[in-house]
Amino acid sequence: MPEPLDPHIGVLRGFNRTYTQRIGVLQDSFLGMGRALGPSRLLFEVGEGGAAGLTVRALRDRLGLDTGYLSRLLRSLEADGLVEVRPDDDDRRRRRVTLTRRGRTAWRRLDERSDDLARTLVEPLTDRQRGRLTEALATADLLVRAATVRLGETPATDPAAVTAMAAYFAEIGERFGFEPGDAWALDADAMAPPDGFFVVASSDGEPVACGGVQRLDDGAAEIKRMWVDRRWRGAGLGSRLLRHLEATARERGYALVRLDTHSSLGEAIAMYERAGYRATERYNDNPWARRWFAKDI
Repeated sequence: MPEPLDPHIGVLRGFNRTYTQRIGVLQDSFLGMGRALGPSRLLFEVGEGGAAGLTVRALRDRLGLDTGYLSRLLRSLEADGLVEVRPDDDDRRRRRVTLTRRGRTAWRRLDERSDDLARTLVEPLTDRQRGRLTEALATADLLVRAATVRLGETPATDPAAVTAMAAYFAEIGERFGFEPGDAWALDADAMAPPDGFFVVASSDGEPVACGGVQRLDDGAAEIKRMWVDRRWRGAGLGSRLLRHLEATARERGYALVRLDTHSSLGEAIAMYERAGYRATERYNDNPWARRWFAKDI
């Protein structure tokens, strides 16, 4: 006999069956638009890009589609006169997708019918039930997205890394007045292989967390520039990123990791302590640091 199904998996699979049936995913014509869900969703995402549209790469990252399937979907939308695919004016090596006039009309109809369907689903519920549903779905959305975030090593000079670091410096500047100066240029050099590395966590093609490791003079690895987007906090992404950095450092031959932080970052300090970091004496000359930690890995 098959093994009993994990109750968490069972609930998720049950919800998937219920929801996909009720929103019409199984039908050839999603929302009565004459197209299945795949091309309909692609049309919607192109429209979400506004008048400038989106690059093919951005669409691939947002939707998690392989290049061949995305190309077939785009050709079908082009054939229907809904989108235009042309070289990007900013970089002729890239292709940009925009809606045609007919495509904008179809996008508005799709958006309106999506609203109508959602309204139909919640209309029979009481205000209390709607509140419970909204809270439950918001939590589910955050946790599922956090579980499927992609962690990838990338050069510290990559645009995604630069974007993440800009958000990181803006936040700590706001919280305790940090002024980066040339800190990121120095970090980028120190976090380059073979001794260092930098990791960006991405969801739908956008950076949502990051962190890096550099080698210290005593041979330990130092975890630096850990950041999680405010909208993603509370879903365990910071702890997952920390474990990933530790595991990668261990694979590179490190046995000890160190890190420093500011005393105002209480949530970060609590995370480090839960992860087994012990308080140590100052080990560097970082003028902004107030707390220092270490962990054997």
